[in-house]
Amino acid sequence: METCLSDVKLIEPEVHLDQRGFFFESYNQRAAGSAGIKTEFVQDNFSHSVQGVLRGLHFQVKQPQAKLVQVLYGKVWDVVVDLRRQSPTYGQWEGFELDDQNHRQLFIPPGFAHGFSVLSPTAGFLYKVDRFWAPGDEAGLAYNDPQLQIDWKVARPILNEKDQKLPLLRDLTQFPLLQPA
Repeated sequence: METCLSDVKLIEPEVHLDQRGFFFESYNQRAAGSAGIKTEFVQDNFSHSVQGVLRGLHFQVKQPQAKLVQVLYGKVWDVVVDLRRQSPTYGQWEGFELDDQNHRQLFIPPGFAHGFSVLSPTAGFLYKVDRFWAPGDEAGLAYNDPQLQIDWKVARPILNEKDQKLPLLRDLTQFPLLQPA
């Protein structure tokens, strides 16, 4: 399903329910390709967080990652911000509720900052990425940037020290990926 931000896709898998529970394909390369996702994923990451945690907004600079994300248990408010300077939606954000009931997945192409806040008592979050994590290439964007005015749906977010010190969008010009063509 298309979203307001070009190339970001919300995926609603076909879920098969019966008295035992449910089953769905969490990833199918052919189905992804049919949806326009031609990404080859190389690494899976998993995080467990408690209610009120806000992780983000993160991205890699020289080795930007495409991500396919989903919630295995719990509920999150997932946010992406377009950092592609040539994009008509540069600097815009969109949020999506992902949880273990709707089974939605979100495909985030390279060039976007990504983060989420936890709305349930706990949440398990799975990321598939197309490039390996590069510790020296990490960067981020302030979750509370007044230019973006993101509603994180949590009153007092719990952040790590690094995420509390991230720059504003207007200060990201030092990154080559984010420079005008």
